[in-house]
Amino acid sequence: MASDPRFRPDRLADLDREVWLAATVAALSGAVVLFIALAVFPYHSTNHDEGVYLLQAAMLLEGQLELQAGELAEAFRPWFFIEDGGRLYSKYSPVPAAMYAVSMAIFGEPRVTLAALAAGSTGLVYWLGATAVDRRVGFVAAALFAAAPMTLLTSSVFLPYAPTTFLNLSFAVAYLYGVRTGSTRAAAAAGIAIGLAFFARPYTAVLFAAPFIGHALWTVGGSLRRDGLPMGRGGLRFASLPDPVRRNTLTALGGLAFVGLTLAYNLRLTGSPLVFPYQVFAPLDGPGFGYREILDHSVDYTLPLAAEANSYALRYLGTRWFTGGLLGTAAAAVGLGVAVRRWRWSGTRIDSTTSLLLAGLFVSVPLGNLAFWGNYNMLATLSDPTNGLVAHFGPFYYFDLLVPLSIFAAIGFVAGWRWLRDSRLADRFAARTTDATARRLAVAALVVSVLVVGGANAALLADPFEENVEPTQKFAAAYEPIEEADFENALVFIPDPYGPWQNHPFQSLRNDPGLDGEVVYALDRDPAGDFAVLDAYPNRTYYRYDYRGEWTPNPEDYVSPKLEALAVRRSPTLAGESTIGVPNRISRATVRLETDDNATSYDLQTPTDSITVDWRLTPNETRLDAVSTGDRSVAVNGTAIAVDDADEVRLLITLVDPEGSSFTYRQEAAVRSDGREVEAVWPPERSVCRLVTLCGSEGTYLPDDPDAHPSWVGFETELEPAA
Repeated sequence: MASDPRFRPDRLADLDREVWLAATVAALSGAVVLFIALAVFPYHSTNHDEGVYLLQAAMLLEGQLELQAGELAEAFRPWFFIEDGGRLYSKYSPVPAAMYAVSMAIFGEPRVTLAALAAGSTGLVYWLGATAVDRRVGFVAAALFAAAPMTLLTSSVFLPYAPTTFLNLSFAVAYLYGVRTGSTRAAAAAGIAIGLAFFARPYTAVLFAAPFIGHALWTVGGSLRRDGLPMGRGGLRFASLPDPVRRNTLTALGGLAFVGLTLAYNLRLTGSPLVFPYQVFAPLDGPGFGYREILDHSVDYTLPLAAEANSYALRYLGTRWFTGGLLGTAAAAVGLGVAVRRWRWSGTRIDSTTSLLLAGLFVSVPLGNLAFWGNYNMLATLSDPTNGLVAHFGPFYYFDLLVPLSIFAAIGFVAGWRWLRDSRLADRFAARTTDATARRLAVAALVVSVLVVGGANAALLADPFEENVEPTQKFAAAYEPIEEADFENALVFIPDPYGPWQNHPFQSLRNDPGLDGEVVYALDRDPAGDFAVLDAYPNRTYYRYDYRGEWTPNPEDYVSPKLEALAVRRSPTLAGESTIGVPNRISRATVRLETDDNATSYDLQTPTDSITVDWRLTPNETRLDAVSTGDRSVAVNGTAIAVDDADEVRLLITLVDPEGSSFTYRQEAAVRSDGREVEAVWPPERSVCRLVTLCGSEGTYLPDDPDAHPSWVGFETELEPAA
């Protein structure tokens, strides 16, 4: 065993139980994250950006940076993708997606990357803690990092924060290793790591690297002041440069190479190296103060508002999302104080460079985040930690701060333990007990401490786990007919509750990069748009996915889904028949046939039991033919109304009781005419509405669910070529 208890990464024999324990913690961290990803987020999370990165990953595996959708771009546009002349590309960097693509290619499961990143980050935190003090501090730091609620939840979803922190950690470890050993390979690796982090999230990487850049400039400047630039006959030679200059030059070159790659990527997608894709998507979304806007959300982001939002974010990080909450944060404060005083424990000195650079993150990350309005958006209500994305994943823009928090908290906990061990009180107690008893009591005290921190952490985890499990249950119910279907060469029209986007919220319903998978998902749009998609996929089995209820972010607002097989009916004349159920005490009914521009109607007195409406559709018009109820049938010979080349024909049957209450059956069919024949997508979209004639998805008719509607409700409709 080496006499110096600090970790010596260049001596493989200098290993003890803390190293193996740290390796175990890292492995457990990866396993727990994989379990959470599979069990808690099987349909992904309430942050719909996950689908963006997974689609990007699939595209990268096919060698694509864009989706080529042509004139159908609006039918296939995924969430947070930019449409440009028929091509679709993500607003996000491809680096996190590339990490997910690795495990997709090797294992067929991108969640393996989540586990690997969690384990890797935990191991790197151990290295930093061991470098800062010793292996024991490294082990405790790794455990604290792995157990933090924000680590567990944010690392379990396909978002860029944990991958970027892994790259930042790799940079820090390589940089410090280069400083300690003079390794130029480590210095070059540090540049590559921070360059990749810049490509992934430029602003995040700069904030993390800021203290290290300051240290690099200081050491290079000091070296040049002390030694100057060695000049020989052949001029300046790289090999003869002072060690700090050589190392930091390699780091800078590695980083700048990926900065260049980032700019080249921008040029390829946006046409300008200085315009990032996220700026094309939302030009006023990005760091800075003043008016900020993305889609239909905007705010005047002032410095006072920034300070308020970030103060809440930091408060929630310290009290709810770091291991042990206030207890862990207090330990980090103690550890920071210990580092400032540079205590010696049993001959162990805190490494001033490592501790100073890690402490610098407490300055660079919060100050930089002041200028980023994403911290305001993360908090749906500033003073409510149970609302908005922060309730699900914590203040994830501060994910990097988990690193110094974990290491300084470990210093604080270990310092406290060693103070108790080495204090006079411990000496007096030891004099009155046997060594075995003292060891047992020490172990008992350690176990109690672990239980206290663990209990506090378990309490903190309860709420975010509940916040994330409830949406999963909601999605499980919504996807049930999709999961039960056996799609083969299928085309499925899907709704867009949050606007004209795919995968928002239905992240699991993603297309293959070629838009040609075994199942293709298209947004259900207007008749012209739907027929354009049908024309592009002529030999597929067609479906419409829909639901009854209103889709909201509230996980308690469940919907009742349905998957309906579709067909395209085509003929010179199509004859329709729609039959609906009628309750008792209905005094009258109105039958209305309409398009966007025209309508015709018929009033029916005292209907009984059921009403049957016969109607007709030709290439140029539609009309009512007859209305029947009970044993009465009336030929209507209603006014013919014109039908455009692509139109929507709606049939509404409104029942009215003596008190004036109403109930409307509504069907909407997409139709198209070429002048000789007419075609219609069948069955139509059907809904049943109380008091109003249009009630959206809240009134969707579910023919296979007898409990969804009153027992008297019935809605059958047929459309066949006319004889």
